[in-house]
Amino acid sequence: MIGPGKKKIPRASTVPVPWALVLAGAAIAFLVMGTRQTFGIFLTAVTDELGSGREAYSLAVAILSLLMGIPVGGYLADRFDPRRVLLGSAIIYCIAMLGVSRLASAAGLLFFLGILGGIGFSGVSLALVMGAVGRLVPAERRSSMLGVITAGASLGMFLTVPLAQVGREVIGWRWSFAIIAVSGLLIAALAFMFPGARSKVTQSEDTIDEPFVETLRKARRDRSYLLLTTGFFVCGFHVSFIAIHLPAFLTDSGLSGRVASLALAMIGLFNIIGSPFFGRLGDTYRKRTLLSLLYGLRGVLMIALLLVPLTPLTAILFGATMGLVWLGTVPLTSATVAHLLGARYLTTMFGVVFFSHQVGGFLGVWLGGRIFDATGSYVPIWLIAIGLAAAAVVVHLPIQDQRQPAGMQPATAEPKM
Repeated sequence: MIGPGKKKIPRASTVPVPWALVLAGAAIAFLVMGTRQTFGIFLTAVTDELGSGREAYSLAVAILSLLMGIPVGGYLADRFDPRRVLLGSAIIYCIAMLGVSRLASAAGLLFFLGILGGIGFSGVSLALVMGAVGRLVPAERRSSMLGVITAGASLGMFLTVPLAQVGREVIGWRWSFAIIAVSGLLIAALAFMFPGARSKVTQSEDTIDEPFVETLRKARRDRSYLLLTTGFFVCGFHVSFIAIHLPAFLTDSGLSGRVASLALAMIGLFNIIGSPFFGRLGDTYRKRTLLSLLYGLRGVLMIALLLVPLTPLTAILFGATMGLVWLGTVPLTSATVAHLLGARYLTTMFGVVFFSHQVGGFLGVWLGGRIFDATGSYVPIWLIAIGLAAAAVVVHLPIQDQRQPAGMQPATAEPKM
């Protein structure tokens, strides 16, 4: 007899867990997302030296975020192989970061950090890595395996953000960006752990062999997929705004740069717990309910940040609690995409959802700088972020996350909620 809230025991999968691939994906996520989260540490140093306002730097990072979300890399990885996409993109990533380190004026920010950086990051993004891994892991363990990769991203944030602050103080932002460029070479090496054009791999059992155009047609008509895409916009707005502007918000409020970097690092540290935890819950409970819960908790935490007195303790507590709900949305969203449409084109179809995430990220980063330059305050953008959190709670509730993709056998599991 099955108790309330539990799944029926699924049939044992014939697909083994490719642990080497999962760990390589986590390592790439560590490097890419760790680097991505350090850009906020350098905001004031770069703008002060180059003589630009915060909007110029924010716009460059926002363009990077937008280009990072375009699912061209995901499509190429599905169409050909992820190894070549990762290799080529890692080289571009390296060149872009070296270019930033050599900037003589703010004019180059848009090209090197925004455009070239965005192209490089798009082919090594979390969406591409999770899609490439997600299609090769057993369906019943997908949420938890993708949670491992997301935890790798969080560990990168935890370790690299404090190092970036030290680098800014000791060697300056230019040498710091030069060191960041070296991480592109490490990503290129890790790319060889991914399937190449001639690799023989075992696909997940929910990999449906159908033309890509048919999958795209189904996605366009799928209300649940469209709602999921809309909700992920909010996730991008939140995490990009906070990652880039939280350090400046805290230092503007009188806290030290080290406290600000520690608060940001706490997000990464506690997300190492949060992402696998919510990914594991997604193997057992309704993903739509967990997603609504995560967005609701984010909104509550942002309200608390505005209401309580800002001290080093409250700043660090905010980072720790926000970290618990930071990227828990990612494995749940990716696994829901696979559940709705199958895993054959997961890299591309999650890439489309991730593009919505990055559009949100573009607006979160750019509006943060724009509104601050116009008003001298971050409070209006915090209020917008809180309103979006409330909207995301509502958007996820109607998602039909128990429905099986066409061409698959009925599910043996019935998650609660």
